[in-house]
Amino acid sequence: MIVGSSGTPQFLLTNAILGREEFPEDTTTISDSRKYIGELAGRRVAVVNAPNIYDKDISRPKRKRELRRSKCLCIPGPHAFLVAFDIEDISLNDMKAPKLLRKRFGRHCLRHCMVLLAYDGNLEGAALEKRVQKTDWYLRELVEKYNGRFQVFSKNWRDRSRDRELLQKIERMVASLGGGFFSSRTFQKAEDFVKKEEKRLRKKRSAEIEKAWTDLEKQIDEDKDVYTNNVGAEIRAKAEMNNGWLRTSLARGLGMGFVVGAIMGALFGSIEGPGGMVFYGIIGGAVGGSAGGTAHVAIKHMEDRVAPPARLNFNSIFINRFFAAPRP
Repeated sequence: MIVGSSGTPQFLLTNAILGREEFPEDTTTISDSRKYIGELAGRRVAVVNAPNIYDKDISRPKRKRELRRSKCLCIPGPHAFLVAFDIEDISLNDMKAPKLLRKRFGRHCLRHCMVLLAYDGNLEGAALEKRVQKTDWYLRELVEKYNGRFQVFSKNWRDRSRDRELLQKIERMVASLGGGFFSSRTFQKAEDFVKKEEKRLRKKRSAEIEKAWTDLEKQIDEDKDVYTNNVGAEIRAKAEMNNGWLRTSLARGLGMGFVVGAIMGALFGSIEGPGGMVFYGIIGGAVGGSAGGTAHVAIKHMEDRVAPPARLNFNSIFINRFFAAPRP
């Protein structure tokens, strides 16, 4: 969860973590709580933004509602609170922020807090850290209120050079706390209400879900019948053109053609003597056999013309019906 007491730092930090511009650079406040999903140094993260904790432009009832919403958005609880400040503009409210954080999120929330300081320019990380730890006393005092944990980040969200360092610091902080998330009575209350509402909505939409499944099963049965009928027609067409009876008749025709051709060839060859009988008998058998082969090819050609041109597939019927892109 990213929190801030005033100004733009928390929104710049959100952009920097997500690596995209969710908030324009001049954003100083928001009136509602928001949740974003993105990646930080290759790790999938959820980022929750609540309105500035000192924002006076929001009424007290609305601030209270949005505080509750921010807790609902990160149940069962955040692994880390990232408290954003501008390194060049630390206000009195910023110095008092820890007290208000404990009041709004729980007295032990500072254990899960890390200070994030936004800077502008090309200063090296070592110079920035030296400034925080040794040069500017007010920065050092601010960081000490959060157990000394801090990280600097560039106001230019496109600068991803310190992403890995930030992620590692957050992971070390979480590991030092046992690897768990922060929770409190209000976070537990938020989780209970979210689960209760989820159950109510599921029950409300159960009839809709049941109807959708019934319609889906009906369409599956219809597509299955279409597929079965088309395959049956294809099988019937092939059986009509090629079956055991036809194959037996064809074999007999081939044999008879060979025998008759051989006899006729031998008769004609007998005119030239025994050698002519053998020679013309072979030729006659070949001619008779070729006639049988021609019949077989003709049958095969007719089978191809009668059979459906393409095989249908039940899976393709189902997928095309339910998942194909709608026609313009």
